[in-house]
Amino acid sequence: MKRFPEGFIYGGATAAYQCEGETLTHGKGKVAWDDFLAEKGRFLGDPASDFYNRYGEDLELCERFGINGIRVSIAWSRIFPEGAGAVNPEGVEFYHNVFAECRRRGVEPFVTLHHFDTPAALYDDGDFLNRATVDAFVEYARFCFAEYADDVTYWFTFNEIWAVATNQYIEGVWPRGHQARLDLAFQCEHNMMVAHARAVNLYKEMGYGGKIGIVHSLEYKYPVDPDSFADIAAAKNEDVLQNQFLLDATFDGAYSAESLSVAERLCAVSGGSLVIEPGDMDELACAAERNDYLGMNYYQSRWIRAYDGPDVLHFNGTGEKGTSRFCLAGVGERVEPDDVPRTDWDWLIYPKGMYDLIMRITMQWPNYKAIYITENGMGYKDELRDGVVMDGPRIDYIREHLDWNLRAQEAGANVLGYFVWSLMDMFSWNNGYNKRYGLFYVDFETGERIPKASAYWFAGISARGQLDV
Repeated sequence: MKRFPEGFIYGGATAAYQCEGETLTHGKGKVAWDDFLAEKGRFLGDPASDFYNRYGEDLELCERFGINGIRVSIAWSRIFPEGAGAVNPEGVEFYHNVFAECRRRGVEPFVTLHHFDTPAALYDDGDFLNRATVDAFVEYARFCFAEYADDVTYWFTFNEIWAVATNQYIEGVWPRGHQARLDLAFQCEHNMMVAHARAVNLYKEMGYGGKIGIVHSLEYKYPVDPDSFADIAAAKNEDVLQNQFLLDATFDGAYSAESLSVAERLCAVSGGSLVIEPGDMDELACAAERNDYLGMNYYQSRWIRAYDGPDVLHFNGTGEKGTSRFCLAGVGERVEPDDVPRTDWDWLIYPKGMYDLIMRITMQWPNYKAIYITENGMGYKDELRDGVVMDGPRIDYIREHLDWNLRAQEAGANVLGYFVWSLMDMFSWNNGYNKRYGLFYVDFETGERIPKASAYWFAGISARGQLDV
């Protein structure tokens, strides 16, 4: 029996665009996804899980199943339909109501300001490659901090800066995406970290009593051949690109010589360079001391080998197992080891990678304060049979990751909570509705919620405060 510490958060995670629905109603402005999905014609982000109208049901389920924390995001364009300027009062009131219901149900809200949904007007002008978007984000954050000061104790600035960078500028699967633009990816990461830092500094300087941090998507990068200098270098390329560059900025407020060297070399592969503006590093350095925690989203690790061929990039968005390819000139090739299981979407299932990442953070950035596992879960083609969803593979996945989470805590890491992605089945950005992650099954025709076997199992973990392994 392994026990979780007192006060541990047994959470469920959501995101506004993926669960709310009502994407263009109630005064909400457009995001880039609205037109992009309409043009593709495969699926839409509406009604999603209809959280906008059914959040009371979802929070009642949280209370009933021992889920004492929920990750939600505020839809920027529901507050500022154009990204700046006029405020939408109905949107403002909606989130007040959600947070009030959280309190009534005894569910702590952990609130993210930006979860992949920059307002369309700003996205069209370059998203975070345009420093005007950084300014607009800070003003949006200022409004939310003041408006919800009595409602929200735990804030995150961004969810997964890496995902924004890779999907827009490397894999090219998001609206107006580019492929293999390493220079734009690094610039996006830097600019968003500056936006994060400015928001953190603002929050602390205004004297609010809550806490604030950022959510990073992290993957451990293992060389295919640990004795090959070329494979080790390729793994380091990917590590800097996704992990180290962002963690340096978060915890050190500066980029290490190694990170800068790799970043500059990879930017040059794309014919560009990283631009750091005056004052950027001062903001990062100040925020590094003020971050209260790191949110860590962990789904998989990667095995990387050296590669000197052309770019070959194919994103598996259909669940057709074995179709994913990632060969990036100047970086490396991702390899899927035969002895590591994977999902239908080619996501590798390797729970020990979570432990390795947590322990790396504690050793490489010992000034960290706390970690929340803000997303971890398994996309699965769940089937509802006779009103029941038996999702044993998801239970196994969560159990194994919780076990390695506890091992990290036993080794001295300060991990304060774990959020299953996702609370309920939701819209998936590149997959629509066939990829289900939820503890609660959603009938997307009727909106009905049905607890899966995993929900009952997770409720037992929460009730006992311990993991049976």
